[in-house]
Amino acid sequence: MASKLEEDLTCAVCCDIFKDPVILSCAHSVCKACLQQFWESKGHRECPYCRRKCSKDLYPTNMALRNLCETFLQEGSQRASAGSEVLCSLHSEKLKLFCLEDKQPVCVVCRDSKKHKNHNFSPIDEAALDRKEELKIKLQPLQKKLKTFKEVKLICDQTAAHVKTQSQTTERQITKVFLELHQFLQDEEAARIAALREEEEQKSQMMKKKIEKMSREISFLSDKIRAIEEKMGADDITFLQVGTIHCL
Repeated sequence: MASKLEEDLTCAVCCDIFKDPVILSCAHSVCKACLQQFWESKGHRECPYCRRKCSKDLYPTNMALRNLCETFLQEGSQRASAGSEVLCSLHSEKLKLFCLEDKQPVCVVCRDSKKHKNHNFSPIDEAALDRKEELKIKLQPLQKKLKTFKEVKLICDQTAAHVKTQSQTTERQITKVFLELHQFLQDEEAARIAALREEEEQKSQMMKKKIEKMSREISFLSDKIRAIEEKMGADDITFLQVGTIHCL
């Protein structure tokens, strides 16, 4: 719902805030470009408001109105960029309530409208607190699952290190034994080492795949938890509008 000031600063042709307004002989003002466009569409020159004939091709700029419009737009831009308050897109009122049926922030005008008739409402801060509590409860199993995956990955890392260390130790032992034997045993040495390395490779590959799987699960859960926590850290209105309860 536009304010009275905004209505007074609105051009009748483009229905937007005046841009470079000119003042006609009848005292009405209109955007310079809109006036020319209006005249071209009509085929003759007249005031878009009162239809009074215009005798001139050019009219002076309404400096006072132009300055007022520029100030109005600048202040509106500053209010929007500051983000100090979020207004209802339908009624330009503060969003102070949360409709429990439609799951969306509303203003007091929305509350009394037909769209929300017989609906139940909760204050914005209470609704945001309730939603955050729900998310905390839903985060718990995810956090528990993440902890389990981290523990399993740690075991996998330790097992992989043990396999490698054990293989290296065994290799040194075999090498030491076969270095002391004759040429007859050198072929046996090479065969056993080859078999051992093949076993090491198989086990290492198996553990590598398992570690990669655990890493992917951990990364996925970490990103998901981080995204949810970031949304929970947003202001209440933004938090409720994005509907984070459905992101789990």
